Amino acid sequence: MNALIIFALLLVLMLTGMPISISLGLTVLTFLFTMTEVPIESVALKLFTGIEKFEIMAIPFFILAGNFLTHGGVARRMINFATSMVGHWHGGLALAGVLACALFAAVSGSSPATVVAIGSIILPAMVKQGYPKRFGAGVITTSGALGILIPPSIVMVMYSVTTNTSVGALFMAGVVPGIMLAFLLGLTTWVLAKKHNYPRMRKATWAERLAAFRKSAWGLLLIVIVMGGIYSGVFTPTEAAAMAAVYAFVIAVFVYKDLKIKQVGKVLLDSASMSAMLLYIITNAVLFSFLMTSENIPQEMAAWLTAQGLGPIAFLLVVNVLLLIAGNFMEPSSIVLIMAPILFPVAVALGINPIHFGILIVVNMEVGMCHPPVGLNLYVASGITKMGISELTVAVMPWLLTMLGFLMVVTYVPAISLWLPNLVYGSVG
Repeated sequence: MNALIIFALLLVLMLTGMPISISLGLTVLTFLFTMTEVPIESVALKLFTGIEKFEIMAIPFFILAGNFLTHGGVARRMINFATSMVGHWHGGLALAGVLACALFAAVSGSSPATVVAIGSIILPAMVKQGYPKRFGAGVITTSGALGILIPPSIVMVMYSVTTNTSVGALFMAGVVPGIMLAFLLGLTTWVLAKKHNYPRMRKATWAERLAAFRKSAWGLLLIVIVMGGIYSGVFTPTEAAAMAAVYAFVIAVFVYKDLKIKQVGKVLLDSASMSAMLLYIITNAVLFSFLMTSENIPQEMAAWLTAQGLGPIAFLLVVNVLLLIAGNFMEPSSIVLIMAPILFPVAVALGINPIHFGILIVVNMEVGMCHPPVGLNLYVASGITKMGISELTVAVMPWLLTMLGFLMVVTYVPAISLWLPNLVYGSVG
C-alpha cells in the first residue's frame, strides 16, 4: 500500500509538468512528514551524505570534457577520419557519421553531446551531397545514443553510484556491446543506402587516410588515456574524468586552437549548469531511494516477484517493458536513479549478474533517448535539423527497430557484456 501511495504521488506531481527532481523531493517530504515518524534531521543528513561519493565527481568532469571537445574541433577531425575510411561505400557519409559518433562517444560519455557535435557538422554535408534530410537525421539521432553505451558513460557512473557496482567493470562491459551496436546501426544504414542508391564518395588513398588520422590523433588519444589509465590502475574512473577534462581543454585551446581563451568561460558555465541539474536530480533520487529503503519496499517487491514464480528470463522481459515504458516519460538519469534501487535487489536475488544488468539498463536508456515524447536525442536533433518530433520519429524507425532487436540479444546473452570484464578482472559480479 505504501508503495502504491508513493508512486501515485510521484506520478501525479510529474503529470502536472513539474520537473522530475522536484517531483521526487516533494514526494519524499510529503510521505515522510504525513505518514512516518522519520525526524527531519535524518532527511537533511541524507541530502548531504547522499552525494558524498567520490564516483559522483566523475559526472561534472566528463560533462566538462565533452563540452571542450564539442567546441574544440575534435568532432570535425573525427568525421574527416571516418569519411576517409568508409566514405566510398554505399551511403558513405552516413556510415562516416555512425563511425564518428562511435569515436566521439568514446571520449564524451554523453549522447546529446555526441548528437550535437557530430550532427551539426555532418547533417548539412549530407543534405548538400543529396541525402534526404530524414535519412541523415535518423542516422545521427540513433548513432548519437552510443554516447552512453561506449565508455566512458555518465549513465554508467549513475548506475554504479546507485547500486555500488564497479565503474571500471561497467566501462569494460560496455565496450563489446557498444562496438556491436555501432556495427548494426552501420549495417542498417548501408542496407538502406544501397537500396535507395544514395551517394558514395571517392575512395581515399592510404596517404589521405594517414593524414586524416594524424589530424584526429590528439582527440583519439583521449580514448587511450581514459580507458588505458583506468584499466592499468594508474587512476580511478573519477581521476580519469578529471584527466579527460584537463586534456580536452589543452587540445581544444592550445593544440587545435579552435576554442579561444575568451570562450572558455562560457564552456565552464554551460558545464556547471548541466552538472548542477544532474547533481540536483541525483540528490533527490538519493532521498527517494532512502524512502524506499526505510519503507522496505525493494525487499518486499523482490519477495513478491520471486513468489510469483518469475525466473530470470521472465523478470528480464518485465524489466525491459518497464524501462521502455518509463522512457516515454522520463530522461535516462531519472530512470536509472529511480528504477535501479528498486529492480537491482530483485535481479541479485534471481542470480542475475549486476554488471550485465547495468548494461541491459543502459541499452534500454539508449532506446528511450530515440523515441517520443521525452527522447532527448530527438529534441537535440530537432534543434539541428529544424524537423518536427513526429517527422523525426518516423525517420529513426529503421534504426530504432535495430536497437530493439539488439536489446533482446544483450538481455539474454550475458556473455556479450561479461566476456571482456571477465577476461580482464577474472570474474565480475
